[in-house]
Amino acid sequence: MSGMYTTLISAPELIALQRGSVPTLVFDCSFDLANPSAGQVQYEEQHLRGAWRADLNRHLSAAGDSPADGRHPLPARADFAAWLGRTGLTPGHQVVVYDRQGVNFCGRLWWMLQWMGHEAVAVLDGGFPAWLAAGGATGSGSGPDPVPDAAPYPAREPLATAIDTAPLAARVGTVGLTVIDARATARFRGEVEPLDPVAGHIPGALNRPFTDNLLPDGRFKSREQLRAEFDALLAGRDPASVVHQCGSGVSAVANLMAMELAGLGRAVLYPGSWSAWCNTSGTPRARG
Repeated sequence: MSGMYTTLISAPELIALQRGSVPTLVFDCSFDLANPSAGQVQYEEQHLRGAWRADLNRHLSAAGDSPADGRHPLPARADFAAWLGRTGLTPGHQVVVYDRQGVNFCGRLWWMLQWMGHEAVAVLDGGFPAWLAAGGATGSGSGPDPVPDAAPYPAREPLATAIDTAPLAARVGTVGLTVIDARATARFRGEVEPLDPVAGHIPGALNRPFTDNLLPDGRFKSREQLRAEFDALLAGRDPASVVHQCGSGVSAVANLMAMELAGLGRAVLYPGSWSAWCNTSGTPRARG
């Protein structure tokens, strides 16, 4: 697809896109870790007109077999492809994802579609507030009906790379690995831990809270500002060595996207993140 959006799209650009001839699907990924039903309530009250609901727990995660899988393990590609098919998604669609929580959750679907080989997927810059400010059309209620007897989305070679706990643990402390942790600094240091059974971080990890990528209005900072900030954080480390993580592999995507926006390439994601790491016997942990 020529002229596709692959990182960000502004609200005015999305309005223009929907008036054109390019088939477009939009997904509302709003969520609240402390209140998992809140995102569905927000969606039913008001959402971008025609948007599908993409729930972190129901659509973008698997149940997991043990705590060592993390709080939000990736679903099997076949299961995810089946759900995507029921939304009517085809390789010819432009996808746009958004939430109300500063890219905390919609980045997950952006990354997962890349993981399925779908390049034409973008985050609505500024999220739902930006859509409302631009005068975009909204709807309410339960949203579109699933496509009956739909074929699964035809997954292709992944365009995004993931790493599991064991291979990451084998590389900790070696040259050529840079872990960036997207959690709030107090959680990274181990001063508080509201969600997981152990506090702390992966030894040697750098901390960049995912919110550091955003302006006060929720839009991403400029390419130049992001580049300067990541250059300072990496301090000469190779951007290609970066593995991004957070609590459960969700908010880390904002850092991954920010590096791509900064021209530093598409880094690796550790989907299990701290929730898998701290529940895996023998993994080293650090505080401070």
